[in-house]
Amino acid sequence: MSTEATDPRYRELDRWPTEAAVEAMLEAQLAAIAALKAQTAPIAAAIDAAAERLRSGGRIAYAGAGTSGRIGVQDGVELTPTFNWPFERLAFLIAGGPAALTRTQEGAEDSREAAIQAVAAEALGPDDVLIGVAASGRTPYVIAALEAARAAGSLTIGVSNNPDTPVLAAAEHAILADTGSEVVAGSTRMKAGTAQKVTLNLISTGIMLRLGLVHHGLMVNMQVSNAKLRTRAIRMVATLAGTSETVAEAALDAGRLNIKRAVLIARGLDAAEAETLLAATKGSLGAALDTLA
Repeated sequence: MSTEATDPRYRELDRWPTEAAVEAMLEAQLAAIAALKAQTAPIAAAIDAAAERLRSGGRIAYAGAGTSGRIGVQDGVELTPTFNWPFERLAFLIAGGPAALTRTQEGAEDSREAAIQAVAAEALGPDDVLIGVAASGRTPYVIAALEAARAAGSLTIGVSNNPDTPVLAAAEHAILADTGSEVVAGSTRMKAGTAQKVTLNLISTGIMLRLGLVHHGLMVNMQVSNAKLRTRAIRMVATLAGTSETVAEAALDAGRLNIKRAVLIARGLDAAEAETLLAATKGSLGAALDTLA
């Protein structure tokens, strides 16, 4: 596996001046991101397929072990505050369970049975999407989770940092983040982890785009949960409705902190009319505004 290989360039890394070591590590991180350039087409295909499933009300699930599992959780939990994605429409299958998020669970990644049980416990089915992530591409837990979810009818996406691996073969949509050897041999929390984080960012954000939770590059479906986000929401409403911030703030309150509803209220609808129009356009602010043009 290339992710486990030793790169002779870094054999004396621990003897290098600190700044030189930092420069080398940074260059490696940039190369890891660049490795995804060749994967834009498969990532886009996975996004479109996932969005189609999720329109029926399914869940986004993540499966992983160790660093990969933690990166999956990090990506998923941010979808609720950023896009108001319902937490109940998320599932996290982590080798070793929740305790593994903060403390290594030795041997947990080798248990296929635990993964199969996790898929069954979550009752993953045809409306759901499972994203399995493994740097090696050979983690038994992730492979079994993908196989079990696929057998249950779920859409499956596999992310691996090594080519021609079982994780990629087990998934309907395979994404190879071929990051090669690490500066510190085998430390896949570095290049491989960075590429995984970027890949999941792209997939989840792309899904939100396709589901209409972003409008004109703005997070119009975000939760307004603190003063900073309230200020951001007011500015969004003012920008999208073409009104003053005073009018936008009143509309935001009238719309019960729902940004999309507030934009329509600021454009002249009352709260009930705004809600009805959004329901008719399946939550798409763009489509709703088109009807007012």
